Amino acid sequence: MLGATLATNAYLQRLGDELERIDQDAMRRWADLIFEAWENDRFVYIFGNGGSGTTASHMAEDLGKSTLHECDLADESKKRLKVLSLTDNAGWLMAVGNDLDYDQIFVQQLMNYGRPGDVVLAISGSGNSANVLNAVDWANRHGLTTFGLTGYGGGRLKEIQADGLHVELDDMGMVESIHLCLFHWVLNDVFARINAEGRYQSA
Repeated sequence: MLGATLATNAYLQRLGDELERIDQDAMRRWADLIFEAWENDRFVYIFGNGGSGTTASHMAEDLGKSTLHECDLADESKKRLKVLSLTDNAGWLMAVGNDLDYDQIFVQQLMNYGRPGDVVLAISGSGNSANVLNAVDWANRHGLTTFGLTGYGGGRLKEIQADGLHVELDDMGMVESIHLCLFHWVLNDVFARINAEGRYQSA
């Protein structure tokens, strides 16, 4: 844990250094994938474990609500982004974990929901979570597009995902923080495109 050995100034410096190393092309591809899902009326499914699981919930909430202006939320004619966090259905997660196995909790949901052309955003700091890998493997074999968010060495997820963004750092807390930090740029970029604002503003 970097915070256990680094004082505040050194920790913030390290965080800044890690952000400088991020592949900005991967950030743009991530935003493209989400926007294209909106354009093509495809679902986006997001999942992970622990801190990455709550990141999935956060991302799904933001993408569902904050890709529109608040004044447009009451407009039933507005096109919405179809997005779902697979970490949030507690009853289903517990039933699958109890009756089958914990490594089935995401893939079993995808079997109900997923269709070719949908997008899977899989988050795993280690890249080796079996439940994440099973879902990504199924998605790859059934025509869904997979994008992974990883840390450490990237693990098996980095090998099997179609695309992804990697934070090459052996510190889970900072990896998770960076994933969420970068997501907020993706969210803002998608918002700007959907609403033709900022650098996407219509002439």
